[in-house]
Amino acid sequence: MLSLLLLAGVTTGFLVSQESRDFRIAKNLDIFLSLFRELNTFYVDEIDPDKIVKTGIDNMLRTLDPYTVYFPESDADEFAILTTGKYGGIGSLVRGGGEYVVISEVYKGFPSDKAGIKAGDQIIKVDGVQLKGMASDKVSDKLKGSPGTDITVTVSRNGTELDFRMKREKIVIPSVPYFGMLDSKTGYIRFSSFTQDCIQEVKNALVTLKASNPQHIILDLRSNPGGLLTEAVEIVNLFVGPGSSVVSTKGKVKQYDEDYKTTKAAVDEKIPLQFL
Repeated sequence: MLSLLLLAGVTTGFLVSQESRDFRIAKNLDIFLSLFRELNTFYVDEIDPDKIVKTGIDNMLRTLDPYTVYFPESDADEFAILTTGKYGGIGSLVRGGGEYVVISEVYKGFPSDKAGIKAGDQIIKVDGVQLKGMASDKVSDKLKGSPGTDITVTVSRNGTELDFRMKREKIVIPSVPYFGMLDSKTGYIRFSSFTQDCIQEVKNALVTLKASNPQHIILDLRSNPGGLLTEAVEIVNLFVGPGSSVVSTKGKVKQYDEDYKTTKAAVDEKIPLQFL
């Protein structure tokens, strides 16, 4: 009887706790909705609903960890670039740092390269729209678009304004933009992203370098923003044999916990690695 009473007490306590939690969640959502309505009705300036809610969500997730992020539908292209390395654009990277955004890298063989745009060019206009003071992510959005669409980019180079007319193309960013032998003993692989199917590019680079009998390999991960966990496990599998645990994920719902292990024969388990 005592056991039954204890079990009943624990069960009742759990239900009360769950009801209290559900109540607090509902109450706080109601507070958020009420505050948003008040802002929308009485704030002196017009508010952008999408922007203000996105800011609220981003700041909420920022209190958790660096890896839980929200991608709204408007950022679907950014998410696709992160996971696949593909997008529609002119094939160049940009960075801020002054009144105008600057071209930091031009991908060989794509529209910006074929048109003659060079790293260091300042982007003054896109399709006649002045870009002075515009953030680099906004300029990047203007450069992107559906493959086949026309675009005119005006740049400043050594004080001279130049117009470049081109058509956007489907851009595929290589996961391994460069690899080679630095000297007779050192192989080097520049690895820029853990995107879909990047394993094949890294494997091809490693197999090619092994033909030159390197004594060690440098794997350059600088500026690599991350990407797909499964691809990272595959990369580890190039250097670690089958059956080794690489990483595990754990959460509140135990059925979704996962232990990721290597499953294939390694390309080379013994070669020393150096990471940059």
